[in-house]
Amino acid sequence: MLVNMGQRKVGSGVPVYIVFEAGPTHTGLESALQLIEHAKRAGADAIKFQIADHDRLITTRDVPFSYRVLLDRETGASEEVTEPLIDIWKRRYMPWEDWQVVADKCKEINLDFFATVFFPEDVDRLVALGVNSIKIASQDINYQDLVYYCASKQVPVQLDTGNATLGEVERAVDWVRSAGNEQIIINHCPSGYPARLESINLNVLTTLKKMYPYPVAFSDHTPGWEMDIAARTLGADLIEKTVTLDRSIRSCEHYMSIEPVDMQPFVDSIRDLDVALGNTRRIVTEEQRSKSVGVRRSGFLVTDVQAGEKLKREHFDFRRPGNGILLPESYKHYVGRKYARNLAAGHMIVDGDLF
Repeated sequence: MLVNMGQRKVGSGVPVYIVFEAGPTHTGLESALQLIEHAKRAGADAIKFQIADHDRLITTRDVPFSYRVLLDRETGASEEVTEPLIDIWKRRYMPWEDWQVVADKCKEINLDFFATVFFPEDVDRLVALGVNSIKIASQDINYQDLVYYCASKQVPVQLDTGNATLGEVERAVDWVRSAGNEQIIINHCPSGYPARLESINLNVLTTLKKMYPYPVAFSDHTPGWEMDIAARTLGADLIEKTVTLDRSIRSCEHYMSIEPVDMQPFVDSIRDLDVALGNTRRIVTEEQRSKSVGVRRSGFLVTDVQAGEKLKREHFDFRRPGNGILLPESYKHYVGRKYARNLAAGHMIVDGDLF
């Protein structure tokens, strides 16, 4: 099944859809607009943000949250930082008039615009902005009212799985479908900032693809993009990678993000992989076949022969190139035929040499 996402379709049989996540890493409107420009130049299909009223979302002000920050680019040294979760969310906050600017900018440059939303009433605002898809955070996969309301707007719904069980994922999918919406993407999103290797579990992508007809996505929470390459190889139809203007910013998710200088190489790597993956059929082009002749073998005489003499197997050996008529797989059809003329050792048997 293909899902219509803005200007592109997402699913099996079409090129991978690349999303840059800027929700946790922008520091206000100016940086959000810069990340949009960088995403477009790099060749991404979409950019994603997170929209929430932190004062309403988080009522307990002292809930701690831990993540890693980059200390030294050359050595890769980092440290773990812990701070109140609400302080992290405050840095992501923008008023709705700023989100209108963001949406307008994406439309202007033909970049799809996604957002994670946390309250049903904010869904209407997003739809009014022209959002191309709405994402449900993994923590809200059990929030039936929110999932159903998003789905009722008939926009593509992305379900982050996080630490959800397969049963919880199935239930959320049922909620979306009950709203008459089949435009669903299941997003495998390993938790952690960054995610631990043993928690990434890329093989679950193949499980999700067997379970559902819907596109499957991978949301990467690791530095670099080795995991994204692996995910696409395993069949991920959408790749989401967090981006930042500066990895050394001391805030959540910058450490594992990619900077503008790496955005286009990231996109190019994924696109190149798509070309290299090809399809499930073994296809040999005429160009490949013509080149293979030069490195395959055909029959060359190892002794002088006389006109009228019968061709015998001991008369020839198989050597390169393979331009002759005595091929390793079919030479027996010619054994017993007669030479049309005298031939010297080292000669490649070709059309006209036998009758």
